[in-house]
Amino acid sequence: MIPLRRLLLSLALAWLVLVAAPVPARASLLHLEGPVPEDLGVRGGSLAACPSPAHCARATWSSADPAADLARLAEAAAALEGTSVVERTPTYLHATATSRLFGFVDDLELYADAAAGQIQARSVSRLGDSDLGVNAHRLEELRLALRD
Repeated sequence: MIPLRRLLLSLALAWLVLVAAPVPARASLLHLEGPVPEDLGVRGGSLAACPSPAHCARATWSSADPAADLARLAEAAAALEGTSVVERTPTYLHATATSRLFGFVDDLELYADAAAGQIQARSVSRLGDSDLGVNAHRLEELRLALRD
């Protein structure tokens, strides 16, 4: 029982050190990347539906100027901790977000749909059955960036 207690204490201490670090760290204890999802991109004028709400979030926001709003969102997304832009066009953005502790990789997509006057957003985890709300939180942060 004591070895398990020590292991848990060590993991908790490592988590605290990484989370409480005063500098933004992109390093992680592990790097659990997973394969790039095959359903990325715009197909038929839309981003893919979420395979499961447990590890994916999707949103659609009204926009008077989708191209300008996508540019603002691209800046906001790039400023999120652990996020790197992979692809950017005038109407589409794909970025990856790597978690600080275990290095889980999520894919973030934004699509400026000028015909419909909207921005489509999708954030999906590559691995795991649950994201503990991380993807929905990421989209909420971006939604709030549109209001600023």
